[in-house]
Amino acid sequence: MVTEWNRKAATMLGFSKSETIGKNLVHNFIQPENRASVAEVLSKALAGHEVANFELSLLSKHGERFTVLLNATTRRDAKSNITGVVGVGQDITELNQVLADSKLIADDLTRIIHTANAPIFGIDTFGKVTEWNAKAASVLGYSKEESMGKSLVQCFITEDFKSSVNQVLAGALVGTDTANFELPMFTKDGERRDILLNATTRRGPNDEITGVIGVGQDITKIREITSEHERVAADLSRLIDSANAPIFGVDLQGMVTEWNRKR
Repeated sequence: MVTEWNRKAATMLGFSKSETIGKNLVHNFIQPENRASVAEVLSKALAGHEVANFELSLLSKHGERFTVLLNATTRRDAKSNITGVVGVGQDITELNQVLADSKLIADDLTRIIHTANAPIFGIDTFGKVTEWNAKAASVLGYSKEESMGKSLVQCFITEDFKSSVNQVLAGALVGTDTANFELPMFTKDGERRDILLNATTRRGPNDEITGVIGVGQDITKIREITSEHERVAADLSRLIDSANAPIFGVDLQGMVTEWNRKR
């Protein structure tokens, strides 16, 4: 039976002290789905075994649900005889809602990372891989299971670029983000991939740096096309210069832009 009911309990749940004193706590104020577990906690406390951080739902007089974190402490008289239980609770309703919202956001972010049409990887403060999305696996041929926990630089970066990549990651680990950093990576089958990388500092709930998240773009095909265009342009320039005919060019203002060796 209820022997204590302070003002905070009355304010939160809407039941006055006079409405609760002398009534059965479990049967009158605990939701049916929680009655067995609360009864067990109270039984333990009545046997001298205190319980800390027990979470339960309470329904107010007006039908509003509250989540309370409860400590159940054995109550004793002057001769140390057990006379009851004192429950000290903390309303964590809003906290639980914030945590639930945060989990939804985290789940959404995880799905975005996993399904993004760009290679994404993450490292911790020791340079070990903590994220490796499906696109990274597809581009480089290493599965997530093969990559997680391994040193990104030592295992996946070519020797010529290890120093510069280490520098970029070290900068991100002290809060300096880097955009459009170009590096080559080799696939599991030895094929070269050119990646344009943005390295961003990753932070924890207290704004502490926990690692780096890297979002890349596979620019291998772009590099191949650019190289081919450069080759064609160089060939054309040589052809113009060595042609057995006088060749000249002018721009829109009539200024000479080409003048080959043939006079």
